Amino acid sequence: MPLVVQFTGTRQVGVADEPSRPLGAGQVRIATWYSGISAGHELTAYRGSNPYLTKTWDAGARLFADGAASFSYPVSGWGYQEVGQVIEVAADVSAPRVGDVVYGIWGHRAEAVVPAGIAAERLLPAAVAPVHGVFARAGAIALNAVLAADVHLGEQLAVFGQGVIGLLATRLAGLDGGTVTAVEALPERAALAARFGAAQTVRPDVAGGAAAELRRLTGGAGADTAIELSGSYRALHEAVRSVRPTGRVVAAGFYQGDGVGLRLGEEFHHNRVEIVASQIGGTPRALGDRWNHDRLLRVFMALVADGRVGVEPLVSHVLSVAEVARAFALLDESPAQALQVVLRFPAAPA
Repeated sequence: MPLVVQFTGTRQVGVADEPSRPLGAGQVRIATWYSGISAGHELTAYRGSNPYLTKTWDAGARLFADGAASFSYPVSGWGYQEVGQVIEVAADVSAPRVGDVVYGIWGHRAEAVVPAGIAAERLLPAAVAPVHGVFARAGAIALNAVLAADVHLGEQLAVFGQGVIGLLATRLAGLDGGTVTAVEALPERAALAARFGAAQTVRPDVAGGAAAELRRLTGGAGADTAIELSGSYRALHEAVRSVRPTGRVVAAGFYQGDGVGLRLGEEFHHNRVEIVASQIGGTPRALGDRWNHDRLLRVFMALVADGRVGVEPLVSHVLSVAEVARAFALLDESPAQALQVVLRFPAAPA
């Protein structure tokens, strides 16, 4: 029986059996090779801080409400960065074909049944190593944030948080013509930021805060735009402090709980700072219907395929799915050593 990763409680994760789904018309079956763990979204399920575990999400009203939780433990199949091989297709499917390698979003499970039309649009480029296909979603999130930042040639951009998505945003913003200052506390990630194109790196605990140092580096003006990806309210506040009057802050982290450390009566109010939310469920409004989720994925994977974005340095661990408890513990407890942790499934090629 195929297996699936399952959260059974706070900081409790393992694998469980999952019945194989029948294949319907217009569908294909995929055997998972690799699955990347999100150190943001998925750690909230692991730590028990995700709002879906304590509140009800009303999709129609677009509101969270107190009451019964939308999800409760055990929670199976979270994860959204997968790569696998098509092993079966329905009789009415002409593409993709058995043997094709695809990337997509079907969770940490050994096997998935997905619509053929979606899988056909997610063929892994031949130039991309299969394990690197797990970066499609993270890259799309980073690209979405950079699009929201509306970076222009010659502008100063600050990127707060140099995890996987922050490093990718640093690289993409540089390709867009911006001069990037990375804000990061961990020396290991600060060093990677330089490899990904950051002109300089600032520690968040520098005297006067990162904003004061950013202003010094920009001749007192401040950054034109900041992207905040750490998910820390204190970092979001510092990003607001770092931009020039009427500057823009893209809030792209997954913030949890009350906004302790975010003080909107200070620089936000006096400098008339614009805060824009960036979330993978939609693309920036100013771009209209020219961009959507599919285009984000395609563009990012094309950048990986042609070598303009190198993701290999981001892979810190490739662990057997049987070691999933260790994988999450690494991300939770040892962020200096763990960056992109990838689960390897039994079907993956030797």
